[in-house]
Amino acid sequence: MLCGRWRRCRRPPEEPPVAAQVAAQVAAPVALPSPPTPSDGGTKRPGLRALKKMVFVQHIEAVREGHQSEGLRRFGGAFAPARCLTIAFKGRRKNLDLAAPTAEEAQRWVRGLTKLRARLDAMSQRERLDHWIHSYLHRADSNQDSKMSFKEIKSLLRMVNVDMNDMYAYLLFKECDHSNNDRLEGAEIEEFLRRLLKRPELEEIFHQYSGEDRVLSAPELLEFLEDQGEEGATLARAQQLIQTYELNETAKQHELMTLDGFMMYLLSPEGAALDNTHTCVFQDMNQPLAHYFISSSHNTYLTDSQIGGPSSTEAYVRAFAQGCRCVELDCWEGPGGEPVIYHGHTLTSKILFRDVVQAVRDHAFTLSPYPVILSLENHCGLEQQAAMARHLCTILGDMLVTQALDSPNPEELPSPEQLKGRVLVKGKKLPAARSEDGRALSDREEEEEDDEEEEEEVEAAAQRRLAKQISPELSALAVYCHATRLRTLHPAPNAPQPCQVSSLSERKAKKLIREAGNSFVRHNARQLTRVYPLGLRMNSANYSPQEMWNSGCQLVALNFQTPGYEMDLNAGRFLVNGQCGYVLKPACLRQPDSTFDPEYPGPPRTTLSIQVLTAQQLPKLNAEKPHSIVDPLVRIEIHGVPADCARQETDYVLNNGFNPRWGQTLQFQLRAPELALVRFVVEDYDATSPNDFVGQFTLPLSSLKQGYRHIHLLSKDGASLSPATLFIQIRIQRS
Repeated sequence: MLCGRWRRCRRPPEEPPVAAQVAAQVAAPVALPSPPTPSDGGTKRPGLRALKKMVFVQHIEAVREGHQSEGLRRFGGAFAPARCLTIAFKGRRKNLDLAAPTAEEAQRWVRGLTKLRARLDAMSQRERLDHWIHSYLHRADSNQDSKMSFKEIKSLLRMVNVDMNDMYAYLLFKECDHSNNDRLEGAEIEEFLRRLLKRPELEEIFHQYSGEDRVLSAPELLEFLEDQGEEGATLARAQQLIQTYELNETAKQHELMTLDGFMMYLLSPEGAALDNTHTCVFQDMNQPLAHYFISSSHNTYLTDSQIGGPSSTEAYVRAFAQGCRCVELDCWEGPGGEPVIYHGHTLTSKILFRDVVQAVRDHAFTLSPYPVILSLENHCGLEQQAAMARHLCTILGDMLVTQALDSPNPEELPSPEQLKGRVLVKGKKLPAARSEDGRALSDREEEEEDDEEEEEEVEAAAQRRLAKQISPELSALAVYCHATRLRTLHPAPNAPQPCQVSSLSERKAKKLIREAGNSFVRHNARQLTRVYPLGLRMNSANYSPQEMWNSGCQLVALNFQTPGYEMDLNAGRFLVNGQCGYVLKPACLRQPDSTFDPEYPGPPRTTLSIQVLTAQQLPKLNAEKPHSIVDPLVRIEIHGVPADCARQETDYVLNNGFNPRWGQTLQFQLRAPELALVRFVVEDYDATSPNDFVGQFTLPLSSLKQGYRHIHLLSKDGASLSPATLFIQIRIQRS
């Protein structure tokens, strides 16, 4: 019998506690299963089951109310939408679909989870660190008596990646054991942790500016800011930072900053390597679409490989949650006159075209207001193409661009600002005109009637075939993105074709970059180019998007479901400008008469020097092996034009993932800094096998701030590894 109640369900508090790794005990809820995959044959409707699920709040990407997941839409019909909610997670974790006993109970959970997530986002790095260390304290306290023996302290040190000499650890333990009973409790534990968490390198910097009184006055803090190269460094700014980050109220009243306040500032977003002013939309959004890099997905419907992986509308929701603005729809003939989406001629599962369009309507503009492009790969007959057009119009309504904003033959594409909240269709376009003999003509042909007759006949035959293959209803929706084969990089004078979009395989794009670099740059200054992975990448692996960005390609499509350095680069490229999915290309890639060639960028113009100082609280890789400690090294990679690509790394530090120190400087010479991405990678050194990945962070060089900065590390799937950080000093010299 199906159970419709949450047994032992704990109601989330209306005012949830502040916590960084809150474990919400979803005690035995009714969890609606995910849609069947090819492995279960898809023949039976899975039964509902009660389960106990541990949910870490920092892993939650969204909480959706109602039937807002594929699982609930397909299998949640027995439950009213008001009783249902979906917890969507970051990375490749599956959704958790829940049904509450009542609508009121569901609302309490939604409110509680929303407050927990808001509290988590608002936490300072110190609060995150405190919670992180206390969670380990709880685990190390084997008998849960709130007292720590030396054995338990040693266990704690191994958990947090510290391989400390027994003699030194015992000496530190005894110095904090003021009660002299071989147990640490209360204030003694806090003292031990305070000593453990000391940052000598920060103390040294602080004392350089604070002098003998060991506090920073506002003028002394201003001196530090000026040495950092902070823009807008004023006395008023220094006073504001003291009021924001100083923890001691007495010091704050006297406009003084203590070491703790100084640490809070450097650990905050304002003290991070990423320019905090670049985290919102700060670029000009009124230029033509062709002037932007646009976050783009390939085979968006897949959640795994392109041979036998499942297709899901959830893959579109996740892509939009990552800032994607161009998604792909592989459209094929389906039963009952309904087109389906899947990777044709493979074992991937199928989803309805109309369900994907509904997901676009519901989720496309949750994160970004800027336009979404639907890239149609159309394998349907005329009848189901007409059905596709009907679904697009009826489901998307006014979101869908169905006619040009101004002139039907514009000289340039509209801007992201003009197209806010709108959906564009990229697809094949029927000829706009026909000659007197009934032969199909394109606009371009009308202007080139003097071309050789043989070329005219070839083009005419292609146009006649096209007229038979494309339904007028679907053709009419390709307003600004006409899918066109790239025939030449040298258009006729006075014949702009901004609405033509070429799709190229990575191989063909690389060939154009090598053989016609500058011509390709000029082409991409006028119109859109989409690049996609080779079909030979059966496991949905990715290529490096940087090569394509170097030549100005806008729609560099990647498999979002496949983590790796390629997706790290994509996330880094679109990390800035509010993560809105649009990043303005450098000026050298926007000028129609540009002389830039990524293969020949000229002499070095910028020197980047990064001193890798320390790391803090790196994650433990082998939790099953309590005595395994990370041996970290740091690698810095430059991804840009070929002449700028480089990587350098530090030595490894033996058995210390808690607070390793390096003090090594890595230096890079850059010829096209405006295109460069900087990737920071931490690995666990292994002498006999490939190093293990620990964490990374990638950002554009143009958004990298100088001075002493923290890098907040991310996992393979882009989730925060807080409180894990790198501490570095950055110098950028421009010639």
